[in-house]
Amino acid sequence: MLKKVIRDIVSNTPTSDGAGVRLFRAIGTSKLKTLDPFLMLDEIKSDKADDYIEGFPDHPHRGFETVTYLLHGNMLHQDHKGNSGNLVSGSIQWMTAGRGIIHSETPQQKDGLMWGFQLWVNLPAAEKMKEPKYQDIPPERVPEVKLDERGSYVRVLAGQFDGAVGPVEGISRNPTFLDVRLKSEGSFRAIIPKNFTSFLYVYDGSIEIQQNGSARTCTSGHTVVFESSKEEVEEEIAVSIPAGGHGSFLCLAGRPIGEPIAWRGPFVMNTWEEIGQAYSDYASGRF
Repeated sequence: MLKKVIRDIVSNTPTSDGAGVRLFRAIGTSKLKTLDPFLMLDEIKSDKADDYIEGFPDHPHRGFETVTYLLHGNMLHQDHKGNSGNLVSGSIQWMTAGRGIIHSETPQQKDGLMWGFQLWVNLPAAEKMKEPKYQDIPPERVPEVKLDERGSYVRVLAGQFDGAVGPVEGISRNPTFLDVRLKSEGSFRAIIPKNFTSFLYVYDGSIEIQQNGSARTCTSGHTVVFESSKEEVEEEIAVSIPAGGHGSFLCLAGRPIGEPIAWRGPFVMNTWEEIGQAYSDYASGRF
């Protein structure tokens, strides 16, 4: 099977968001703007409480979905409709903001390591004004697939891998979201559906991505962007770890939307008129 061809390898960008939370932005920067349908990917990693303790106070969203995945830590989510959820190490929340939600994300720890990711996924025009929806998935509901006897495995958050089905359901972009953890001499292979957007984000160690007759190395803090298929065929992502190494990464894929994007702050629509309406609705309490 043909290997997915690497288009680019891009380093993340240090920045801050919310109430001064320090983070690393992988997608949504001048170096890597968007990867349809994926709008933004942030990594939060710090054992210094001052870097994250203030969290993300009340803020609105409309027109897309936010995905929060925690490796380590404890984060409380609350919204203006009275919904709440407690994210712990290994849990994932897939929130469809739809027509509008006002929510907050507050760390529930005073010190220690906070490490996780937030992904923004666009919605097509037909779904941007749907009712908000939450999928709060505790760690015990996330299936894990053993890859070898050395401790390599895959956590299946969304989509399918080797017969395991992720707990996130009903997402129109048919996403795959895998957390892959490889030990020395470990390997990983995943088939990507034809015409899907796909990328890897390496968050620990170093990996080798197999190409058609060669390999490229990618280290922690980098995003591997793959070319879209030029033919109506499935292609394979193949990753390996040399002896003595290790590598952990997110593997994501999704069906692109192919519509115009109007994006300002917390709102993502198709036209600037719709962005103006979103700000008007928020200011007048119509969320």
